[in-house]
Amino acid sequence: MQRRSGIGGGCIAQTEKIVLASGRELFVKSGMSSTNALKKEANGLHELAKTGALRVPQVLKVETDFLVLEFIKTGRLRPNFFENFGRQFAALHRHSSHDFGFYEDNFIGATPQRNLATGDETSNWPLFYFNKRLAFQITLAEKNGVLSAKLRRGFGMLESRIEAILAGSEETPGLLHGDLWSGNFMIAENGEPVLIDPAVYYGHREADLAMTKLFGGFKPRFYDAYNEAWPLPPGWRERCDIYKLYHVLNHLNLFGTGYLAQAEKLMWGYL
Repeated sequence: MQRRSGIGGGCIAQTEKIVLASGRELFVKSGMSSTNALKKEANGLHELAKTGALRVPQVLKVETDFLVLEFIKTGRLRPNFFENFGRQFAALHRHSSHDFGFYEDNFIGATPQRNLATGDETSNWPLFYFNKRLAFQITLAEKNGVLSAKLRRGFGMLESRIEAILAGSEETPGLLHGDLWSGNFMIAENGEPVLIDPAVYYGHREADLAMTKLFGGFKPRFYDAYNEAWPLPPGWRERCDIYKLYHVLNHLNLFGTGYLAQAEKLMWGYL
């Protein structure tokens, strides 16, 4: 016999806990069969798990219409949690690739995320970021009817400035979670951080750190410990907003014009 109970928290998929007759507990995600997103998520979890830097839920089974993961019980926040998390996150980013992007496209929330780099995009981070992240979201915003004249005008100016904006951050592509905010990690029963719901690709680590700051940020000790483990290039804080822009544009496309003013402000802050 199985026992099922719904688990809240997601706005894109259905999630539930299943207890098997043996007593084993499983986490099951479903309801995204039309996009193949669950298989992409499983591949992202596998990529993160290979590093050994941070715990991720073990993938037990994946099909087009469901994903079965180990069920991880939630623990309490301990005093050294964010310090450990920061160091481990730096260790994750040290896992590198020759090229920017990933071997497949995946999803950022319910939005497609383009990772298949071509030509100079494989080695030129500003070009990859402009084309595969910002330009894709702007095109989608126009299609969705949420692109303002101010945003369109700013984006037209941004292309010639993106190299200068990102100057000083040149590094080897590192493995990114891709969508790390407070809702996409959990605290395990033993107090260790666990990464969930990834949108992985190989990019610049500053992009991952900027996302952590979008909704209020993590505890200061997280950033201090990260910087102690792997010092960030000068100017990384000033570059945060250009990386936040990608996620705000995605929210504009997912949830509507409530995010338009924030997107305009982030973009025009560099123009």
